[in-house]
Amino acid sequence: LNAKAKHVIICALNSNEFNRVSSCATAKEMWDRLEVTYEGTNQVKDAKINMLVREYDMFSMKENENISGLFVRFTNIINSLQSLNKCYTNSEMVRKILRCLPKSWMPKVTAI
Repeated sequence: LNAKAKHVIICALNSNEFNRVSSCATAKEMWDRLEVTYEGTNQVKDAKINMLVREYDMFSMKENENISGLFVRFTNIINSLQSLNKCYTNSEMVRKILRCLPKSWMPKVTAI
């Protein structure tokens, strides 16, 4: 079973990636090394999550930014958090967007 798993992993790798795992004795070792290489350790993941949550918490519309630009920035933060298994509900995200809009948007926010 280990030989089959190693073969599957090796077939999916390019030569640089293969060199990283060629000294591993088991498929589990190979997988763990690739995981740390591409996703980082749990400490790295936690640091990324903390940084992105802070970015989410501090999120606001920049001066001279249009709503499209705001939404692109917001979506990038949300997608990055989701890739690290940190998710917000749709209602939390909508409230966050509405709260970060400037006063000139208040009539529209109130209507929503």
